[in-house]
Amino acid sequence: MGRIFVTGDTHGSHDIRKLNNKKFPQQNMLTKDDYVIVCGDFGLVWDESAEEKYWQKWLNERNFTTLFVAGNHENYDLLNRYPIENWNGGKIRRITDSIIHLMHGQVFTVHKKTFFTMGGAKSVDKRYRVEGISWWMEEIPSYQAFEEGIQNLEKHNYKVDYIVTHTAPQEIIEKRYAYLKDYDVFLNHYLTHIKNSVDYKGWYFGHMHVDDTIDNFHILYMKVKELK
Repeated sequence: MGRIFVTGDTHGSHDIRKLNNKKFPQQNMLTKDDYVIVCGDFGLVWDESAEEKYWQKWLNERNFTTLFVAGNHENYDLLNRYPIENWNGGKIRRITDSIIHLMHGQVFTVHKKTFFTMGGAKSVDKRYRVEGISWWMEEIPSYQAFEEGIQNLEKHNYKVDYIVTHTAPQEIIEKRYAYLKDYDVFLNHYLTHIKNSVDYKGWYFGHMHVDDTIDNFHILYMKVKELK
């Protein structure tokens, strides 16, 4: 049986070194049938620069396959150019042979474990960014994505093993991170609905730039955590 790990934002090349051999030595025993899931703000589909291509190639050559949900700091214009494929029960965009975007509102089965995915979050720094260049309205998933998510969960009787998002249900943010004032009411209420209606073992998200745990919610940034 393959292994699955989860980590937080990589922000392009800024925080990707947590996946090098020194900081993530477990990879030396992995294969392309093992997976590392990035909980949003992947950032390596951003500007098609030489640096970006270098780090895509570097990541593509790791001893694992990278999966990611989209965050708020993604270039959605570039991301949406990649064709949609079906993979392990859900919709993806394949960036390279072993870098895969897990689309909003999907349920995937990976090594007999089921995952519900919903990316996106509100950028609190968007006033300093330029729409279509460093910020995109698509950072908040569409109503259609929310509906598709509900439909896919219905097909699985509202039961999955894990939920992977970029941000968190509103009540989790208000409980621990209210000072950040970074939630979108519609998205975070939707995630609260998911929390209250779905049977799941664990929920993993990034966005907060901390490593923390609240009950069965795992907030990840620099840690690379193996699912058991």
